[in-house]
Amino acid sequence: MKTVLITGTSSGIGKAAVKYFSEQGWQVAATMRTPQKEHELGLLPNVKLYPLDVTDDESIQSAIQASIKDFGGIDVVVNNAGYGAVGIFEKATKEQIQKQFETNVFGVMNVTRQILPYFREKNAGTIINVTSMGGRITFPIYSVYHGTKWAVEGWAEALQFELRPFNIKIKNVEPGAIKTDFYERSMDLFKKEGLNTYNEYEQIVYQNSQKAGETAPLPIVVAKTIFKAATDNSNKLRYPSSPQSAMLLFLRWLLPLKTFMAIVRSVVEKGFKK
Repeated sequence: MKTVLITGTSSGIGKAAVKYFSEQGWQVAATMRTPQKEHELGLLPNVKLYPLDVTDDESIQSAIQASIKDFGGIDVVVNNAGYGAVGIFEKATKEQIQKQFETNVFGVMNVTRQILPYFREKNAGTIINVTSMGGRITFPIYSVYHGTKWAVEGWAEALQFELRPFNIKIKNVEPGAIKTDFYERSMDLFKKEGLNTYNEYEQIVYQNSQKAGETAPLPIVVAKTIFKAATDNSNKLRYPSSPQSAMLLFLRWLLPLKTFMAIVRSVVEKGFKK
């Protein structure tokens, strides 16, 4: 029986992934910052909960060691934990920018760095990063978020060369808009008192972006893509995880940048007149 360790499993994509892997007969180490608040996942077959903060090396190492002890090993690690801060870049504080990179970039690197000696010793393992179609295309008011996702995409693309001699696979799952609490509880909006110049533009773009979240598919779509990446035994790097993300990434590849950006503006800036 194979084992997967997943970060950020208290809600959304992470929680859906725990349920799906459990349904497929896997052992699952479901990690989150405060597992004592979770009352559902621990009841699932072959699922155990562990405290893990991706910004804390000690908690990462403890969760990895406990998972190996309890399950007899780890075959796949899913870097899912993330933080979303959006808005006009000029309104962002230094602390908000740092927090986003600490979680979305350095957190992914921290977990990966801690699991690599184990995978390298067993000469096998798969690391899956839940990035975003926003790691290869961009939208207004998401500049800092995009910065983190583009960083992970580039890092993983380079890292695959280093890991291949040790039979370690690294993969990026790239969701589009998904109906999770990212659009409600999890989203942090940049604010700066007295800076009102952007207000009309920001409000229109924000509302158009929210509409995408309201009509988006459920997290199970991404959970199934993560499972496919974990089990297809290929060296494929990128996995768009919805028809929307696949289409937009294809258009970005196909069209001149100027044309693609005009399409983006026609959607996300709809209603803005200048």
